This record gives sequence, structure tokens and C-alpha cells, in this order.
Amino acid sequence: MEGSRREFIKKAALSTAGLAVGGLANGMSAKSYAKIIGANERINVAIAGLGRRLGAYYEPIGLKSSNVELVYLCDVMKKQRESGAQKFSKFIDYKPKLENDIRKVIADKNVDALFNATPDHWHAPGTWMAVQAGKHVYVEKPCSHSPREGEILAECQRKYGKVIQMGNQQRSAVESIDIIGQIHNGAIGTPYKAVAFYIANRGEVPVPKPAPVPDGLDWDLFQGPAPRTPYMHDTWDYNWHWYDWLYGTAESGNNATHELDVARWALQVDFPEHVSVEAAKRHFLNDGWTMYDTMDATFRFPGDKIIKWDGKSRNGYLTYGSDRGTVIYGSNGSVYVDRNGYKLFSREGKLIKDSKAKGNEAGTALGGGGDMTTRHVVNFFEAIRGKEKQASPIDEGAKSTLLSHLANISYRTKKSFDVDPKNGHIRDREAMKLWSREYHKGWEPPM
Repeated sequence: MEGSRREFIKKAALSTAGLAVGGLANGMSAKSYAKIIGANERINVAIAGLGRRLGAYYEPIGLKSSNVELVYLCDVMKKQRESGAQKFSKFIDYKPKLENDIRKVIADKNVDALFNATPDHWHAPGTWMAVQAGKHVYVEKPCSHSPREGEILAECQRKYGKVIQMGNQQRSAVESIDIIGQIHNGAIGTPYKAVAFYIANRGEVPVPKPAPVPDGLDWDLFQGPAPRTPYMHDTWDYNWHWYDWLYGTAESGNNATHELDVARWALQVDFPEHVSVEAAKRHFLNDGWTMYDTMDATFRFPGDKIIKWDGKSRNGYLTYGSDRGTVIYGSNGSVYVDRNGYKLFSREGKLIKDSKAKGNEAGTALGGGGDMTTRHVVNFFEAIRGKEKQASPIDEGAKSTLLSHLANISYRTKKSFDVDPKNGHIRDREAMKLWSREYHKGWEPPM
């Protein structure tokens, strides 16, 4: 029983004073001794999804000050498990278990927390399964594949009382916290508009074709909650982002979520009241990419506040001088903020303050990771221990992710629509049909 294990390790911790006197002298190894010291606060973690985001976890999990133990590395692809173990061996001095099935990891009562870095369609189901089993969860963005899934995660948090944190790591960036605080304290007067942007030069992707399931891949488990389809070439490794809507959430869910989160944070808004979108596939028209690769979205909020999203996945022109970031306009000034820091301008456009980040968080590079991710993960650990306020509670992450979903729904239905500013629900019957998704039988949501 989980409670029994907790009581045991707490009692074990009380005996460490005696061990400190005689433990090592009595033949206990330094490694065994270290495992007992502080055991009452040790967090046993598992990682599900060992792809491009894995590198972001090496440092925060490997830090001795984090006081965590990596119990499992889990992935549906055999070579990902083996590669993940090899890579992590440079940061930890023990071997985690390798597992194919996330459900087995979740069922292990020794696991306290799950890092959910699976593809988008697994984010919410993997999270709610883990929370129901008594785990805390760090789930990568977007936290959901549909608006309803975001609501479910917020409901699960309230029901089960576990820490659920989305990987919107800029919420833990020192410079971002600083300038958002200044904005809230009137540094640019009344903030009224934010322009969030992402610019990349992604190339062509293959046209999917029927193919044998790659060696070592559990294709059925990869699909998990999604309706079953035959395997198509090049689907499983990243390009699932751009092939229809079974697994991915397009660039809006893949990257807009980050900057939209900063924009919403700065403007202190929750749900919009109107959404309109212009989006299309503009590049490599004959390749396998089936979604838009260029989007201009406008979200209008109560109080005459506006967030705009400018997303260019395959045109590398740096419209705003950087590949990603957010510009916030106020009645008495403006702010430019990204992962490298911020610039504060007067209403006349004079640079007042330029604060550069001392860290190394990645921008558009695949996988990313860096100092602000490390801080965000450590904050997750300390929130579990009750020592820090959570940087990004899941209801905040879900609200920002919802903007991405609303933009996608507007694109898919070719409609602008009004939204209920109390809960984000769409006031259009056709568009509201996309509030949830179809699930494979037996994988339906718990509520």
C-alpha cells in the first residue's frame, strides 16, 4: 500500500541519526547510506516517451539536490528504451527498469510521479490514468488533444489532489517572471494586446504510404486511446504531428501553446469571447503535411483585450527579429519577451531596460531543454513536497492549451465563432462537435 510505504520511509528517516554514527562503520556502502538519508522526501519517478524531449530531463533528475530516483524508462519503441538508458547512464549511477507499457508503470505503487512525454494523443489519457493511480504528473505540452481533455485534467486535479504540471517551462523563467510582474504592476500602463509568434523553416515531409510496422514498435500501444488505423510509413517518429488529427494538434498545439501561455499570463485573461483564424498549407503543397503550416489567429477577450497568434512553420523570415516570443502592448509602453530575456520600451519606443537571460533554453531546436526547464521540473518536485508554490497549475496550462484547440477548430470548420468567456465553450453547434474526440473502445475518458 502507498500509505504504508510512506510511513515506512518516514520511520526509516527518523533512524538516520543512529545510522550516521555507525552505518558506514558497520559495512554499509556509501551508496546504500545515501539512499536512506532523506528517503522520506525522495520521489520515485518514471518517464514515458523517450523521444526528443528526453534530454530536457537529464539535469533535473540527475541533480543530487533533486533527491529523486528514476525507476522506469518507458517507450513503445524498443530502440528508444535502449537509447534512453544509455543516454541517462551519464547522469545517474544506477539502472532504471525498461518498460514498453505505460500501464504497467502506472500500476507500480513504488512510482510517485510520472513524466508524460508521449505523443499528444497520449498526454491527457496517460495523465488521468496516472493521477487515478495516485501519481503526480509532469505532462508535456499540449496537456490535451481536445478541449474536453483539458477540462478532465483540471477535474482530476481537484478530485485526487495530485500535482499536475504542464511543460510550459517559461512560467519558471527568472526574466519572464520578472517582466510579467512588472507588467502586472503597471510598467506599461494597461496591457491590452499581445502578439505571440513562432517561426521555423521546417522542410518537406514524406507522403504517408502503407508500410510494415517498424521493428521493435508496439503500434497498437502507440495508438492507445486513438481509433485504430493501419501503419503508414514515417508516422511514429515525429511526423505524426502533421498527419491528420489522430495523434497531433498541429503547430498550434505543438508550439503556439508556449507563447499563448505567456500572452495570457501577461494580459491576465482566461477564456476568450471570440475566435477567428486565417490558416492554410502554403508550402510544399504536394508533400505529406495535411494541416496548415501558416496561421494568423485572433482571440478577443472581455475588457477589450486581444491575443494574436502568428505562426509560420515553414517560412524562416524572422518577422519580429527572433524565432519565437511575445510582444505585449500597453497604454504606456511595450514589452518584448522570449526565452532569452526581455526588452521594456516606453510608449515612444525608447528602450528602457534590456534584461538578457543567463541560461541556455532552446528556442526552435527539436527537443529543447535548458535551465528554465530544469527550474520548472525542480518546481514540480518541490510542489509535490509542499515546499514551493506550483509555477503552473494544470488549470492554467489547460486554459492556454484551449486557445490552441480553439484555433485548430476554427481552421477545421472554416468558421469564426463566439465563445463563452466563463468556461471557453464554443457558441457554435458545428464547431462544438470537435470539443471532444473519438476514442478506441475501452479507452474512453473517466468522466
